[in-house]
Amino acid sequence: MRSYDDTTATAQHPLRRRTLLGAAVAGTALAATAGLAPGTAAAAGFGWSDDGTQYVVDTGAGLVFKVSKSTGDLTSLVHKGTEYEGYGGKHSHVESGLGASTVTLAQTGSTILVTVVHGTLRHYLAARSGLNNVYLWTDKADTSFTATRFIARLKPGIFPNEGPDSWVEGTDTVIEAGDVWQRADGHTRSKHYSGVRVMDYDHIGYTNGSAGLWMVRSNHEKASGGPFYRSLLRHSNELGVGLYEILHYNQSQTEAMRFGLQGPYLLAFTDGGTPDPALFAANHNTSWVDGLGIPGWVGAAGRGRVAGVGLAGMDADHAYTVGFANADAQYWTRATAGTGAFSCRGMLPGTYTLTVYKGELAVHTGTVTVSAGAATALHTLTLANDPSTAPAIWRIGDWDGTPGAFKNAALMTYAHPADVRAASWTGNVVLGGGGDVAASFPCYLWKEVNDGVLVYFKLTAAQAAAAHTLRIGVTTAFLNGRPQVTVNDWVSAIPSPPTQPSTRSLTNGSYRGNNHTFTYVVPASAWKTDPSQYNVLRLNVVSGSTGTGFLSAGTAFDCVDLLP
Repeated sequence: MRSYDDTTATAQHPLRRRTLLGAAVAGTALAATAGLAPGTAAAAGFGWSDDGTQYVVDTGAGLVFKVSKSTGDLTSLVHKGTEYEGYGGKHSHVESGLGASTVTLAQTGSTILVTVVHGTLRHYLAARSGLNNVYLWTDKADTSFTATRFIARLKPGIFPNEGPDSWVEGTDTVIEAGDVWQRADGHTRSKHYSGVRVMDYDHIGYTNGSAGLWMVRSNHEKASGGPFYRSLLRHSNELGVGLYEILHYNQSQTEAMRFGLQGPYLLAFTDGGTPDPALFAANHNTSWVDGLGIPGWVGAAGRGRVAGVGLAGMDADHAYTVGFANADAQYWTRATAGTGAFSCRGMLPGTYTLTVYKGELAVHTGTVTVSAGAATALHTLTLANDPSTAPAIWRIGDWDGTPGAFKNAALMTYAHPADVRAASWTGNVVLGGGGDVAASFPCYLWKEVNDGVLVYFKLTAAQAAAAHTLRIGVTTAFLNGRPQVTVNDWVSAIPSPPTQPSTRSLTNGSYRGNNHTFTYVVPASAWKTDPSQYNVLRLNVVSGSTGTGFLSAGTAFDCVDLLP
């Protein structure tokens, strides 16, 4: 259901070179991950035992793991004689640990399945003969837990403590909310600074050159936030390492929680390289799961797909994504450059809202119905809602649903705005003077940091004789921050705030919220009548809520333009 070009993505994103590919570490990928053929003997040593307090599972390929019989915690991960699991007195588990649970084990041929039941939540851990992976599923039925995550807690000292999501508690300084740290060199670090959208990664983890441990994510059909959501992926400090599978997390969240069985996602050991891409197919098309009796599991036969001929009205300078969402599930797929053809497989039956995104901006919506065992074919979809198609007197940035064209935007997905590497957040821009104006325009605007940014521009006599529409596109906001504008002596009304996430966003590595466009009709009386004089547009953040510094009311820009 996803196309993934590791080489391209890595070249464009320095963080991915460290986080996903292990800094070009030598080593071969994990050996074949396909299921054993019928009648194939189990690997030597494959099996399980009960030591009284834990189930001990041996994959027969060098991995032995243990599951607590009282809590369902994953309490040990020994790979080729090295223990990886545990730090800070805690083990690996769902949420922050389930506590007292009913834990059972069953073996079906070459698969061992551990079932954990805690209230309405069910969790599963599986081993397959000859494979150094722990397969995981989580089935959440209600809001008895406010988040949905699995965290693998690993010992310190095995993997390097480096990257934007690493810190040293003994020497670094907390600068925000207990989870953003600043180093002596002024660089900022946080577990939030993954810098990667969910659609851009299949695995996350660590390697030391001779051993690698990776979280291979599920298809996220029961997760929330859509293809562009950014969340915790991993973190490390001198106390240990965390690897995450986040399915619902409130930070910068735009959607309600979804319920039901999610998985498999898995912990995969390698000899230093990245996981075999065949593991990515373990999402929902694995026949070996069909016979395990996991409630809620829907195999390939119970799923359908959507195939589209193409998209009309594409902008060749942008990538397009087609998303599908309803209350029960979400999916997405990349549209082919040039034609816009797309195909999304492995979908649960149902009726979905179909959304076509230019970059991260919705430019088409519709509905589509998926049936089990069938393909729904769609004719060419015409993209009629791209604001970039409107002619403009001037335009700063581009309408793509991101602040990517603006100053400091690239840094903000893996650093705090106070980071020493950030260019000054203040500074005005002059249109018509040459140079890259967007690169000088701040990606974010805060009430107490850089409020009152000025844009200078000239109009012809004919243009100054008419009213014009000013558009400001935003991607998210904090504390209901929204722009009020002043043009020369004319002041706009204060707009109503759109619905946005209620948590931190601009400081935790995410600009993703709900894209919204503010429009202001500026009367002809507001303009300078002399074409040689500059008109001055002032942008201010207004809000009924208060905060300080980078936690004051703020917003992230997508595009600003003035229409004829």
